[in-house]
Amino acid sequence: MFVVGCVDEDHRGSEEGGRMKNEGEMQKGEEEEEDDQDYDSPPERQIVVGICSMMKKSKSKPMTQIMERLCKFEYITVVIFPEEVILNQPVDKWPLCDCLVSFHSKGTNQRTYVHPPYTINCIRREVYRILQEEGIDLPRYAVLTRDPDRPEECNLVEGEDHVEVNGEVFPKPFVEKPVSAEDHNVYVYYPTSAGGGSQRLFRKIGSRSSVYSPESCVRKTGSYIYEEFMPTDGTDVKVYTVGPDYAHAEARKSPALDGKVERDSEGKEIRYPVMLSAMEKLVARKVCLAFKQTVCGFDLLRANGHSFVCDVNGFSFVKNSMKYYDDCAKVLGNMVMRELAPQFHIPWSIPLEAEDIPIVPTTSGTMMELRCVIAIIRHGDRTPKQKMKMEVRHLLFFALFEKYGGYKSGKLKLKKPKQLQEVLDIARLLLTELGQHTDCEIEEKKGKLEQLKTVLEMYGHFSGINRKVQLTYLPNGQPKASSEEEGREESSQAYHVHD
Repeated sequence: MFVVGCVDEDHRGSEEGGRMKNEGEMQKGEEEEEDDQDYDSPPERQIVVGICSMMKKSKSKPMTQIMERLCKFEYITVVIFPEEVILNQPVDKWPLCDCLVSFHSKGTNQRTYVHPPYTINCIRREVYRILQEEGIDLPRYAVLTRDPDRPEECNLVEGEDHVEVNGEVFPKPFVEKPVSAEDHNVYVYYPTSAGGGSQRLFRKIGSRSSVYSPESCVRKTGSYIYEEFMPTDGTDVKVYTVGPDYAHAEARKSPALDGKVERDSEGKEIRYPVMLSAMEKLVARKVCLAFKQTVCGFDLLRANGHSFVCDVNGFSFVKNSMKYYDDCAKVLGNMVMRELAPQFHIPWSIPLEAEDIPIVPTTSGTMMELRCVIAIIRHGDRTPKQKMKMEVRHLLFFALFEKYGGYKSGKLKLKKPKQLQEVLDIARLLLTELGQHTDCEIEEKKGKLEQLKTVLEMYGHFSGINRKVQLTYLPNGQPKASSEEEGREESSQAYHVHD
């Protein structure tokens, strides 16, 4: 629970800012402040964020990391409520605060709250009902309630490879979840074609999260939710929100596979970062707003090209992610300041920061981290080349080919202005020689030589940049003939000129 409120100024003095305190430190600070009132000007008004939870939660690594970062806000002070105070003292003896961060924990006396929080996740059927009302996709399910006062909700017919719950049929494989979210004994039942039996999931014990059982019959006592089994790729996606506009996602090996927990060299469960789709980000926003949980965790199943929410966990933190700790503290701090700074006349506005530079630490300092590669590819619709092909057999072209070493590879590329000028001179000479002939074959050659001459004379001079001549030696005459050249006899020797 994340509550933002205002404290009566007459009930406490200003606090020294930007650090974490417990109740004893607060009282000591107030005494020191009274002694120094005559000598020092009053400090800036501080916003006190109270942490009300059992010490196991308050002192956990994620909570400690986030609170340390939250204290870096100039006008925020964090106060952790001692466990003894929460359990044994009346509310009017609790530390005063402007903003309350509260967790539901076993052992907490809920009657000590002035306004008892509405705990939503203890009953899974309520979670599913809210998800349905908000139009959030979840697996097809039915609730079996074994309650003498509600016999109409307990209609179970079990077959060899299916169950029928209140008229809804679930063929195996299907999932059986206890209605109470505090009970983590979830069973997955398999059809006889897959060997039958069931996989029994539970809270991680060492390196196990589930075991296989040959038992194929569903449980006969207790209330359960029966749910269609979603065929994922063997991973579960864990999503963590901090307000409706921030979501962090990780994937882990599904406990329904073989029950063996994958751990790294430090014994931590291996998780992989996941990119959420636009639709999944919208789902995260809907879940956060629907359950009124600022910091919230829920499970996603990606199956058949779709994403389904199968559980909502309330106040839940990411473990071992410095990026998440930074982001979470920044979002929460800005949320508190945006809500309370105007009330206390604190001169603050959300800082406009440049985009975070992706720098990663190394053994020798820091270095930039490549996050992505963006390629801009031009479309092929462009001005076509002015290209002409012709076949030549004159000795002047053979001499040019030999002069520039064309026989070594059978090909020659001429780009230099001097070389292009030589080709142009040959074309001009041959046109002069052929000028007196008028037969059709000669006219065709003259036409191609004229085109060659025109291209080479373009722009008035040679730059060697936008023009070139390629000569290819054809010892057996023409290459594969085009449609218009079919039927023509092959010569013994020729050059193929590309201009």
